[in-house]
Amino acid sequence: MKTSDFDYSLPSELIAQTPVEPRDRSRLMVLNRSDGSIEHRVFTEIIDYLRDGDVLLFNDSRVIPARLRGRRVDSSGGVEILLLRRLDANVWEVLVKRSKRLRIGTRVTVTNDSAGDNLPEVSAEIIGEGWGGVKVVRFSDETLLADLGKIPLPPYIHVPLSRPERYQTVYARVAGSVAATTAGLHFTPELLRRIEQKGVHCTFVTLHIGLDTFGPVREENPLEHPIHSEYGVLSQTVAGQLSQAKREGRRIICVGTTTVRIVEQVAQLSNPLQPFEGRVSLFILPGHQFCMVDALITNFHLPRSTLLMLVTAFAGKELINQAYQEAIARRYRFYSFGDAMLIF
Repeated sequence: MKTSDFDYSLPSELIAQTPVEPRDRSRLMVLNRSDGSIEHRVFTEIIDYLRDGDVLLFNDSRVIPARLRGRRVDSSGGVEILLLRRLDANVWEVLVKRSKRLRIGTRVTVTNDSAGDNLPEVSAEIIGEGWGGVKVVRFSDETLLADLGKIPLPPYIHVPLSRPERYQTVYARVAGSVAATTAGLHFTPELLRRIEQKGVHCTFVTLHIGLDTFGPVREENPLEHPIHSEYGVLSQTVAGQLSQAKREGRRIICVGTTTVRIVEQVAQLSNPLQPFEGRVSLFILPGHQFCMVDALITNFHLPRSTLLMLVTAFAGKELINQAYQEAIARRYRFYSFGDAMLIF
């Protein structure tokens, strides 16, 4: 297995720059693992594939305004900071543009120029360095960062988002991610209501997404890729619901690869599932034996990414390759604001 096995060529015009409105009117490709068939539907029609007793598992993490701007205290030079992971009170791992020039001890004043003089400033000091250009920063008051920051969009989206809430799922409630759970962006409150009326159980875990989830694998041997951990929570109630569904032969349908990663990691630790709170670092590659997941709702992923490797592990390389070729031929929209796929 090589990383190049998960590469493909995508015309740039198929990278969705804006979301479809309403949310549930995006396209839906349906893959049947049993017979290898592919159907083409609209996302709101996903209800046709759900059954009474199914468990639909969502990630309720909410994207934080993680993109900050400021100026160096020593030179007044502009600095852009992207929050990655909270380590302790007021201490975060971050990415900093032009970070090679910013050494330990450098001080930055974080501001929001568009807000005028109404918001206070926050001071930041680089106190450490991590792998891959990551810096460790201590802020004077992290409680003010939500007012100073902006929602970060992936680098392949070049059109400004008029409503930042559109990069949140309608059920997002636990702040902590720096990128959206994009598979969940297709659901509307009305669609969720109809799904529950059909007898589907909607339940939630939390996994705060970091940018490394979406980054390409640079090593040719994917086993050498340093997978980064993300904070997750699976409650006692949800553990019981999922374990009961498995005992009764009811399907567990994961909305997004993040829910797959946390529930599969917890399943490796305990059977039946036990409540979990901690770091999730499971790297799912072809050959993984899925313990909990019966179906997956996901978007179309970047080439050479851990996410594409995960869906390949679930659906098989031949079917995924066929699906992606067909999606390109039929002009599906790709990535965060793109169309969706149901694999069952």
